[in-house]
Amino acid sequence: MTALVMSSQVASTPPRWSAPEGVWSEPDLHLFPQDGHRYEIVDGCLHVTPPSPESHDAVVRAVVTTLRAAAPPGWWVCDRLGIEIGESNLVPDVTVLRPRSSGAIWSDPADVALVVEVETPATRRYDRVLKPSLYAEAGIPVFWRVETGAATPVLRTYLLGGARYRAGHSVEGAEPVKLDAPYPVRIAPATWI
Repeated sequence: MTALVMSSQVASTPPRWSAPEGVWSEPDLHLFPQDGHRYEIVDGCLHVTPPSPESHDAVVRAVVTTLRAAAPPGWWVCDRLGIEIGESNLVPDVTVLRPRSSGAIWSDPADVALVVEVETPATRRYDRVLKPSLYAEAGIPVFWRVETGAATPVLRTYLLGGARYRAGHSVEGAEPVKLDAPYPVRIAPATWI
């Protein structure tokens, strides 16, 4: 009877893991469960964000739908597709890949035309400061950030200018606004909720 109790206790114990002796790398990400947390590596350091609320996921799905509807043939619009940037492995909320992309599990930044981050209170600073700087250093030409704190979402667009992003448009409301990058698309953020 004691052995039976111990085996059931072992089965309910969360799996244990240990940190690597050096920097974190992409294979280390496979150690973690698919539990809704987002595990990313920034310059060899592990970064974990909590599971996103359903309201965030609904906006991500709406952005994907909007971009897919306007995508020219051969373009790919994906949610939570990883990008490998040097010693960093980032997972944007939405990624748009150019035609004839490699199709690798971790995308090459050269294949990426646009990344989109949808803010939550837990990711606000990460989405506004750290991730855009890494995307810009990698040469990703267009970055969008969706702010969801107001009554309706606000889309902020940024275009790469040199080694950093320059502010483009600020789009809100239900009236569609035409954007030209990464390809012509009409955006109405109020319809995303």
